[in-house]
Amino acid sequence: MGLDYSKNDLSGKVALVTGAGQGMGSAIAHALAKTGASVVVNDINESTADSTAADLRTFNSEVISHVANVVKSEEVDVMLERVISKFGQVDILVNNAGVLRPTALVEISEEEWDYVVEGNLKSTFLCSKAVLPLMQENGWGRVINISSSAGKSVSTIGGAHYTAGKAAVLGLSRHMAKEVAEYGITVNAVCPGLIETEMVRSTISRERTDQYAEMFPAKRLGLPNEVADLVTFLASDQASYITGASIDINGGDLMI
Repeated sequence: MGLDYSKNDLSGKVALVTGAGQGMGSAIAHALAKTGASVVVNDINESTADSTAADLRTFNSEVISHVANVVKSEEVDVMLERVISKFGQVDILVNNAGVLRPTALVEISEEEWDYVVEGNLKSTFLCSKAVLPLMQENGWGRVINISSSAGKSVSTIGGAHYTAGKAAVLGLSRHMAKEVAEYGITVNAVCPGLIETEMVRSTISRERTDQYAEMFPAKRLGLPNEVADLVTFLASDQASYITGASIDINGGDLMI
């Protein structure tokens, strides 16, 4: 059974989910829409963003999709202008957008390093910087950053740049939480293990994922909706005293 969304009513709230065209981002957008939140579906891919947005409208949720590369400040600014024009506010930010490459350290080019670290860290910084003033003015907000078990230990399938970027997201989350707690804003990080997503499937083979799953205490990969349920809880008033936390969801893999 999934989360009882009746206990996490977010009616009247506006949620911006980055990288929401597929995988965990899409699942998170769906879960937030089920709570009654209006949702902004961001992705770099127009077709997947539009597809997710169309699905969400079946929940009678107010939804817009917006294509933006969230490592570019000018594109983030344009996205926020549209969101404010439509909804007037942003209450919940889920920094889900990220990239993964499995390249060995000695083979990582400078360009690939920048691409992966920026895709995971700079995107979180830029979007948070853009929405925090709105939350401070409203006296309420939720920022949920999708990090990884890699950020606490080492990546199962990603390269050093992925591990470094996700570890930095944890530090950024803690610092943001300290700065904005007095405004009624919580900032938390979610650290998924190996989750059944398109990104994982495009990186390693089914055989390898099955081998990894057999090594995990839970004997399976996680599901996107399981991550989404955790995010929805953190976005709710039930989690109002949780901030600066990094919460594992990994089936017992990489327990520390």
